Amino acid sequence: MTPEDILPDELLERIRGRAAGYDRDNTFFHEDLRELAEAGYLKLFVPESDGGRGLGLAEVAAVQRRLAGAAPATALGVNMHLVWTGVARVLDSLGDDSLSFVLKEAGEGEVFAFAISEAGNDSMLFDSGTVAAPLPDGGYSFTGRKIFTSLSPVWTRLGTFGKDGAARDGAGELVFGFLERTAPGHVTAADWDTLGMRASQSNSTQLDGAVVPPERIFRKLPVGPNQDPLIFAIFACFETLLAAVYTGLAERAFDLALEAVQRRTSAKYGGRSFAQDPDIRWKIADAAMALDAVRAQLAGLARDVDSGADHGSFWFAKLVALKLRATDTARAVVDTAIRVSGGASYFRGAELERLYRDVLAGIFHPSNDESAHNTVANAWLGPLER
Repeated sequence: MTPEDILPDELLERIRGRAAGYDRDNTFFHEDLRELAEAGYLKLFVPESDGGRGLGLAEVAAVQRRLAGAAPATALGVNMHLVWTGVARVLDSLGDDSLSFVLKEAGEGEVFAFAISEAGNDSMLFDSGTVAAPLPDGGYSFTGRKIFTSLSPVWTRLGTFGKDGAARDGAGELVFGFLERTAPGHVTAADWDTLGMRASQSNSTQLDGAVVPPERIFRKLPVGPNQDPLIFAIFACFETLLAAVYTGLAERAFDLALEAVQRRTSAKYGGRSFAQDPDIRWKIADAAMALDAVRAQLAGLARDVDSGADHGSFWFAKLVALKLRATDTARAVVDTAIRVSGGASYFRGAELERLYRDVLAGIFHPSNDESAHNTVANAWLGPLER
């Protein structure tokens, strides 16, 4: 099954046609989500036996590239649902069925969102400022503030975590669970008024004693880095699918640059197109080579996840490097596209103007520049001596 089979041109163009309006009005992509759900897009990872497509990470990444080329913010928002369903699929391939209910419920139409990030918490998955208080029945209540909760207007299942500070003899324990939207104790803040990626509506979520029942608590881990398969699965899906979104955005910017340089004419070159300008040609070639490299890295690493390749202690280094390479390359390609397309791309309403704002969000997704370099350095050189 090809990306074109899942996202036919007609559907893609309708999605592309709505992107500017969502961005201008700072509204959620309700129409896009409805059409994507009808096309089975939210069930890409779901096994065919549960009504899904049964795709692997490499195939889903390719489809996300295509969607991001039409509407990056829509692709970024959908990414968070795909991350959780992808995590469930990766765990299942490792013989861990602890999230099998995620795939089953996604097949039934539930929408999963990702509430992990917290302001000031640069430990990400390895610590939390959210309090997870144990309840007598084995469930937990969660109190804290989560930021960048994409799909905030529509999720029905919110994957989150917090810390039970008294557990493990006071060393603390990280507790992961899924909150149902119908449960009390959570409020979505209307605080998403950003430079770009506006349609994702990644509002903050305030948890005030939000209760997750025991059957929805799916992991308890020690504070700090660990080798639990859940951590690997989240990194693998989160970083790979983010890389796919920004690669698709960059591919669209590159296509717009090609159109512009062939349309624009140069008085210096006798009215010929800018495609005949050696300096412009060098810039286009440089962007093309950068895209080729990141596409190969993305496809190769996604296939490795699907096949269960053994990268040992280098897995996390490879995953964070992919995300960083993809987002950095996307920013560079969009910048080149702006430079070669001329002043028209600077005006509000131009597609490149929107892509220029959207691509900046890549800076803020984990792993950031500093964290990624630290991870890769540790993989090759070992940790810093204390």
